[in-house]
Amino acid sequence: MLKINPLKIYIGYDSREHDAWHTCVDSIMKYAKSPVAIIPLKYENLPYFDREWDSQQSNSFAFTRFLVPYLNGYQGFAIFMDCDMMLRTDINEVMEKVNFTNNLWGNPKAVSVVKHDYIPKNKKKYLGATQYAYPRKNWSSFVVWNCGHPSNWDLTPQVVNTQTGKYLHRFEWLSDDEIGSLDVKWNWLVGEYDNPPDDVKNVHWTVGGPWFDEFKNVDFSDEWRSYGR
Repeated sequence: MLKINPLKIYIGYDSREHDAWHTCVDSIMKYAKSPVAIIPLKYENLPYFDREWDSQQSNSFAFTRFLVPYLNGYQGFAIFMDCDMMLRTDINEVMEKVNFTNNLWGNPKAVSVVKHDYIPKNKKKYLGATQYAYPRKNWSSFVVWNCGHPSNWDLTPQVVNTQTGKYLHRFEWLSDDEIGSLDVKWNWLVGEYDNPPDDVKNVHWTVGGPWFDEFKNVDFSDEWRSYGR
């Protein structure tokens, strides 16, 4: 019997962005041409996650994303996404773009991300949250994980519960050559990047999306509303 292993996609869940989460899921299902398994990353469902709220985090999945290798049994590949995203192509395509290998004697990539290099245009974002500027900002918002990579074994629940935001969001447990690169179209930052090309693959409303009244007319808002929310 043919065994199919669907691509696992962990999506951060925050009750304040309930509609955004479901539209993100709908967009994945609309375009996926191969099986996918979608897993809501909700901290209330993670009894081994007991990290206190950080004053700088703007959503409830700011740190749970780093549990993905653990949740995946330190095996195989998985994707993490912020919930304020919308796919415009088959998400399975991204696996053709990553430079992964399980050869421990080679030079494997532990993760692949869009390596944004920008300074936020505004000091505030959705729900009045402070928009902090720091190196490697938004690298961790869309991550293709090589969960079996030995360097990712360091991401135990204890480490995720206790390490600094700087250590985690800047991927400091990895060497630079273990971080692969994705095209910016896989994490297009609406409100930070202008003039989006027609073939943006993954829209990211990092500043605020059309489910908030003050951002109802941002780029791609009509496309988001076409999902019926």
